[in-house]
Amino acid sequence: MDLNLKSKKALVCGASQGIGAAIAEALAAEGAQVVIVSRTAADLERQLQRLAGEGHHYQICDLDQPEDVSKLETFVKEYQPDIIVNNAGGPAPGPVASATIEEFELAISRHLHASHRLLQAALPAMKDHKFGRFIQVISTSVKMPIAGLGVSNTTRGAMASWSKTLSMEVAQYGITVNNILPGAVDTGRLRSIIANTAEKQGISEEQAAKNMEAGIPAGRFGVPAELGDLAVFLASDKAAYITGVSIPVDGGRTGCL
Repeated sequence: MDLNLKSKKALVCGASQGIGAAIAEALAAEGAQVVIVSRTAADLERQLQRLAGEGHHYQICDLDQPEDVSKLETFVKEYQPDIIVNNAGGPAPGPVASATIEEFELAISRHLHASHRLLQAALPAMKDHKFGRFIQVISTSVKMPIAGLGVSNTTRGAMASWSKTLSMEVAQYGITVNNILPGAVDTGRLRSIIANTAEKQGISEEQAAKNMEAGIPAGRFGVPAELGDLAVFLASDKAAYITGVSIPVDGGRTGCL
């Protein structure tokens, strides 16, 4: 299947590792020109070498720093990407009742505010070109809140509502807005969670991983490339009539419709 991305320009946030890196690699493999965004130049330079094709580059940006986001906004206005992938690290775990206002403000700024600023920078050109793709990497907590992730659940829900509202406003311009909801995907973050669980329960990391996999109908963890494949499809013309949806990629774990 030809996904016709050879003339497209993409910007992928959180792209130096994990799911963001896999999405950037998948877009590059389909011929898109990709700009990867993250906080650390060394990580970005290393990831840039993994991208197929030519014409890719990177932008250093810490989404927690408004000045960095302002610089990225300026870049987006000039670069005029056709595809933006909003992807950022999740807030620290903890119950919602004990969360501080500062924790909420930081999470909302990193996810919602940064995404909105990039939207406003990119939207005029997308409207002119009659094409645009906004893809948010969020969480299955959008479907079912996850215990112990109070700030994250709240922030991810806000992102999903923002995306759905935006999708209805921009569909007439050939612009789609969709969300990818990762479940347990084999990344460094998941391995850290497994290690912490093993330590708390006094079991091996191997056993902790097996216990977690047992709760997934597919019987395994996902791999980042599987989310990259979905992102590439959503970015293509083949998905032009799909907008405003949140798609779990979780091996069937999320127990709701």
